[in-house]
Amino acid sequence: MAKEKLNWEDEQVRHDYRHTASHIMAQAVKRLWPDTKLAIGPAIDNGFYYDFESEHKFGEEDFMKIQKEMKKIIQANYPLERFELPREEAIKYMEEKDEPYKVELIRDLPEDAVISFYKQGDFVDLCAGPHMESTGKIKAVKIMSVAGAYWRGDSDRQMLQRIYATAFPTQEQLDDYIDKMEEAKKRDHRRIGKEMDLFMITEEGPGFPFFLPKGMIIRNELEAFWRREHTKRGYEEIKTPLILNEQLWRTSGHWDHYKDNMYFTKIDDEDYAIKPMNCPGSMLVYKRKMWSYREFPIRCGELGQVHRHELSGALHGLMRVRTFTQDDAHIFMLPEQVNEEIKNVAKFCDDVYRMFGFEYHVELSTRPEDSMGTDEEWEMAENALRNAIEEMGVPFVINEGDGAFYGPKLDFHLEDSIGRTWQCGTIQLDLQMPQRFDLTYIGSDGEKHRPIMIHRVIFGSIERFIGILIEHCAGKFPLWLAPVQVRLMTVTEKFSGYAEELKKRLEETGLRVELDIRNEKIGYKLREARNARVNYMCVIGEREEASGTVSVRSGKEGELGEMAVEEFIEKLICEIKEKKI
Repeated sequence: MAKEKLNWEDEQVRHDYRHTASHIMAQAVKRLWPDTKLAIGPAIDNGFYYDFESEHKFGEEDFMKIQKEMKKIIQANYPLERFELPREEAIKYMEEKDEPYKVELIRDLPEDAVISFYKQGDFVDLCAGPHMESTGKIKAVKIMSVAGAYWRGDSDRQMLQRIYATAFPTQEQLDDYIDKMEEAKKRDHRRIGKEMDLFMITEEGPGFPFFLPKGMIIRNELEAFWRREHTKRGYEEIKTPLILNEQLWRTSGHWDHYKDNMYFTKIDDEDYAIKPMNCPGSMLVYKRKMWSYREFPIRCGELGQVHRHELSGALHGLMRVRTFTQDDAHIFMLPEQVNEEIKNVAKFCDDVYRMFGFEYHVELSTRPEDSMGTDEEWEMAENALRNAIEEMGVPFVINEGDGAFYGPKLDFHLEDSIGRTWQCGTIQLDLQMPQRFDLTYIGSDGEKHRPIMIHRVIFGSIERFIGILIEHCAGKFPLWLAPVQVRLMTVTEKFSGYAEELKKRLEETGLRVELDIRNEKIGYKLREARNARVNYMCVIGEREEASGTVSVRSGKEGELGEMAVEEFIEKLICEIKEKKI
């Protein structure tokens, strides 16, 4: 009889598989450390975890023990048997097993909830399911790490130990995943950022990054590129204040729908908020005058710094911070312009991502539970986004309930060089804020009408996009973004004069150049330059000085040999102009 093949592309299949693996891991831990208390063990992207309370402090030395015990459970091929209990019986059952976290979970379930359990061998866990039919269905598992986690994410509650792991249908798939994880470690933007001296995050400001001189070069180049591309497409740049009063945030809806993510202050005994988003400020910019329909569409761009409260455990280098700069824009439109403007933004996103070498996919995120507006408005907005992207022939998937509280959105998920995805661009269609701020324009009939607006970003945030680029390029930036484009290295100090002349000559053309005239061996200098991910390394010795040339090595192309200085400059300027990846 042929083995049943799993449809690993199916998200539900992956979830059930890894959820079953989490139960196997919990059973293994309980066998090895019987006094351990069980909390929760969900499947997550690329794996699963389980939270435990234990006197034993789990470390890497325990991982193989747990995996061996898991293997025994898998080989036993225990069926996963579901059963249900009434509330009081369920509570008593878990009390008898001395599982206080499970008791709390049961007590917090709605009165009419079905309380189900899954049994495998001598192990039982509270769980809604579903699962695989038996433990033997799980083939390849690996424990990845352990970390602390507060019970229910509450810092006032018990600190538990969270063991992360993953599972795949074959050892080959698992090995491939591990290889990718190892590559991801090598590309970690935090490590590379430190090695290249791009940014830092201090204990004095967790989640508040400092950009260093070389990091500022990358940032300034990205922002200059952003400005040029927006000017070409008819955007005008604005800048709105960092702090605005409470009433503004009540009007926008953020006070009711986003307050937990905001920071607040008092000025003259009045409540103010540090902006978590740029859009309310843009509303005020629009409201400064009365507009005519002839002036539409109005495209306002802003590189606006925002602040959002993130839990300390969620912070991650530049990827998850408490302050960042959104490359925001707000487009005010007539109803008949909506379709074209959505397409324009989608095309803008496509142009930028392909220039950086990113493939991407699109998701249509629909109405969340916590939202403003009528069913009719949301249906109209969702249909407008769907129709525009369908007309462009761009494939997309539906992401139910993940829209903004004021409108649905198209999200652009970039795929990096090792296959990971990052949500960056978004196009949000909003019918709510124009109403809440009473935005109007004079139509062709001489009457007041309500505009429709788009919120959108391309990079998402400057900080996060830089982090993604660092990992995508492994720190080897395209020449136009590179903090150091050329490093001139002398064979001996004797050639320092020629090297300094060359540096001046290259810098006059706008190139970013470093000079290494130390009394060190040239092999050592070259190794350092490669480790610093310098794009072009130029060796200067007797022959180069005599002929007025440079010997060039490219970080990407390898040895290029001896080149005339003008030829070298022309090559680099051409590469910068073409923005080659």
